Amino acid sequence: MALRVLAHFVPGERVLKFVEPERDWLDIRYCAEDDDETFYRELPHAEVIWHVLRPLSAADLEAAGRCRLVHKLGAGVNTIDVAAATRLGIAVANMPGANAASVAEGTVLLMLAALRRLIELDRATRAGRGWPADPSLGETVRDIGGCTVGLVGYGNIARSVENIVAAMGADVLHTSTKDDGHSGWRTLPNLLAASDIVSLHLPLTADTSGLLDADAFAQMKPGAVVVNTSRGPIIDEDALVDALRSGQIAAAGLDVFAVEPVPDDSPLLGLDNVVLTPHVSWYTVDTMRRYLGEAVDNCRRLRDGQDLRNVVNPPE
Repeated sequence: MALRVLAHFVPGERVLKFVEPERDWLDIRYCAEDDDETFYRELPHAEVIWHVLRPLSAADLEAAGRCRLVHKLGAGVNTIDVAAATRLGIAVANMPGANAASVAEGTVLLMLAALRRLIELDRATRAGRGWPADPSLGETVRDIGGCTVGLVGYGNIARSVENIVAAMGADVLHTSTKDDGHSGWRTLPNLLAASDIVSLHLPLTADTSGLLDADAFAQMKPGAVVVNTSRGPIIDEDALVDALRSGQIAAAGLDVFAVEPVPDDSPLLGLDNVVLTPHVSWYTVDTMRRYLGEAVDNCRRLRDGQDLRNVVNPPE
């Protein structure tokens, strides 16, 4: 009998082609993240849930009476009630490092776009205001290679970012929970004070929520750039807006937000010195191929009674 999977995303042709060879033992039912009707119809029958972003609550997991595995397509499991899954005997697995290359490139893309005033210059050019060149460019636009880049968090993605920007000539600092012995390690206050670009690479926890607040922005170099491709609530968005309006922070590149989708009345949408993308820095053909490979592998392990990979709540 085929293993029933509820995949909480809409597949493209490449995804369907990738999983086609497994259809004799893998019964995958796809559901858009905003399609609650299909989700709750399929949930009681799913043995595996392939989870992307929509929160999985304790009530959801309790309704998934046959579920044995929730597999996060990504690394962060903050949108899954892991405690409830553990109580119900449901394994939760993730995919550390699978999206690192894509998110790292997306991070550098946002750094460059913010640092080089890409959105503002694009609009000016389209409106016929790009010539003659704005004389302030030579006073405000910078090369990454001339900057100190501070990485808040030092996991797979941050290390990939470090490799890219170091190759471009940047000095790179990082902070983590304790001194790791690397020459670039700094305490968070020292990193904030020394960095021209501050890039966030942390999971969302009680300790990291609101980590970059008004006090943190005040500690940064005037005219610093902030980039976030980790989790939105790590930044106090009201404080960020104030810092962007005052010029304390020159620009921001944001892929994640406190509330997603971004509300229509968010002041971030009205600022010219902010570059925004809709939580898609991970979303490439290459990452999806890696995700599907790991997801299918763990389903095969579940079918065959083998140990699952990257389980975050192993039984005691």
